[in-house]
Amino acid sequence: MKRNIVIAAVTAAALIGGGTATALATTGDDQGSARQAANTRLSDDDGRDDQDGADAQDDRDDDAARAASADVTASEAIASALKHTPGTAVSAELDDEDDSAKVIWKVDVLSGDNGWHSVRIDPSNGKVLGSHADDEDDTAQVRAALKGSSVTAADAAKAAAGKGTVTSVDLDEDGKNKSWEAETRKSGGAEQDWKIDLGTGKVTADHSDDRDDDSDDQD
Repeated sequence: MKRNIVIAAVTAAALIGGGTATALATTGDDQGSARQAANTRLSDDDGRDDQDGADAQDDRDDDAARAASADVTASEAIASALKHTPGTAVSAELDDEDDSAKVIWKVDVLSGDNGWHSVRIDPSNGKVLGSHADDEDDTAQVRAALKGSSVTAADAAKAAAGKGTVTSVDLDEDGKNKSWEAETRKSGGAEQDWKIDLGTGKVTADHSDDRDDDSDDQD
């Protein structure tokens, strides 16, 4: 009977911790060992959760530091890219260069001949570091979304700058409500997503990511 009680207790602890544990003995000492093993497993799981939280905070701190280190704004980076490669700026993102420690602005430009170009901009002085041709398959969608629009990517970046440091601006050409999307960061690493109306430039909070996260949690 005692053996069954020990096994049930350890099994319940293992299920709560998301792992497995085994108890085989019936003596008092072995019961204590089994309980200790279960508690150790639960402690390990708590440690991993804490580590995951620390990693997430480190990522936020890195992103905040990256944003703070850029002297050139998103709208300025776009202007520099368009001076080098005339066309329509479709996105701009402050990001690591090829997963290295160097941070640059990457601006995607759709030229008049429907060619795509990725232009790299130095965030410290706005100089063009280089560019290369890209192969995109959503040219028609982008053209259709921007038809009749009076708000450019640079305009959207300027509008969102009132909410914090803009780290990216991108065209959302999918769905019914097409718009510019921008991401901003404030001191301390707080991140916020925004939608900018293509016709009016009005900035509203983008809660679509929150709904997606809630849906994932329910699944």
